[in-house]
Amino acid sequence: MQVYLLRHGIAEEGHVGMRDADRELTAEGKRKLRETFRILTNADVAPTLILSSPLARAIQTAELARELLKTKNEVLLTKALSPNSTVEQVWDELRVHRDEAELMLVGHEPLFSRLSAYFLGANDLKIDFKKGAVLRVDMESFGHQPRGTLRWFFVSRLAGKTVRAGDQSD
Repeated sequence: MQVYLLRHGIAEEGHVGMRDADRELTAEGKRKLRETFRILTNADVAPTLILSSPLARAIQTAELARELLKTKNEVLLTKALSPNSTVEQVWDELRVHRDEAELMLVGHEPLFSRLSAYFLGANDLKIDFKKGAVLRVDMESFGHQPRGTLRWFFVSRLAGKTVRAGDQSD
């Protein structure tokens, strides 16, 4: 199974009286996500199912992904992808959907950094998981502990930039 971890796009700042769960994507967040999904489409990313955190910014990100990546199934909301969930809760949810060919998970930090490391069996691994970033892990087994292989990690700020081998500049 190909698993894509997609961190939600840039969201509005919270303010007094606003619940964190209600924060929505900004216009810039939506624009950058569209650029990312264009690149993912060109890379033949086609999730058969998208699972999302129940927070507004994640739902909006997941629905945009569903539309632009042409996923037929409805987005499924799961508390397992809430910001304070554990990697084990996500792993249990993922195993329920093990028959999917390509599964996209839409959620938050710091959960996704920890989840990436957990999927790769490298719990001490540190990952700077930016908003709108996508990481692909191919799962090799679905036992008690995950066993996956990192295939790629895409950060939206790389969109439109040419990177040459040996180029150390930003």
